[in-house]
Amino acid sequence: MVEQSIWMQKVAADPGHSSWYVERFRSMARAGDDLAGEARLVDTAVPRGARILDAGCGPGRVGGQLAEAGHDVVGVDVDPVLIEAAEQDHPGPRWLVGDLAELDLPARGITAPFDAIVCAGNVMTFLAPSTRSAVLERFRAHLAPGGRVVIGFGAGRGYEFADFFADAAAVGLEPDLLLSTWDLRPFTDDSTFLVALLHER
Repeated sequence: MVEQSIWMQKVAADPGHSSWYVERFRSMARAGDDLAGEARLVDTAVPRGARILDAGCGPGRVGGQLAEAGHDVVGVDVDPVLIEAAEQDHPGPRWLVGDLAELDLPARGITAPFDAIVCAGNVMTFLAPSTRSAVLERFRAHLAPGGRVVIGFGAGRGYEFADFFADAAAVGLEPDLLLSTWDLRPFTDDSTFLVALLHER
């Protein structure tokens, strides 16, 4: 058993938090907000019909858009309320409840590795700090040869970018490309957001 994620600690403290989160993005979608930036970037980085893992998929926004683009998507999130919303709003992908620190999809009948793993929405900062390296190792273990891990999160959320780079290197992942936004702006020393495209060393 691994340490409970910061996200699930929030849910324990406020049982309505997950439902609020789901409705927040449903409202943004109804308003016509652009919610597809992460999916657009990932779509450009993979071949057509790629196998993609949406890690920390939440209510399925990114994975759902990638499935609409023709990719074979599996989404995993620790929060069953978010998975239920993903199933309702984005039918098609396989949505699973699970802790990323214990990710073992072959044990659940999903044996093929992934061309890309996307971890958006500040998921890395909602992990229990003691599980960050384990999650990155689980990502590497599920990656197909030549595959890429795409991770995005903001500064000031308790996970320094330098620490993330060190953790990634320790499990055999190294950067292909570093950006400061999902719309391809370069990463600099004073960037307040990181989008890292990583490959297995």
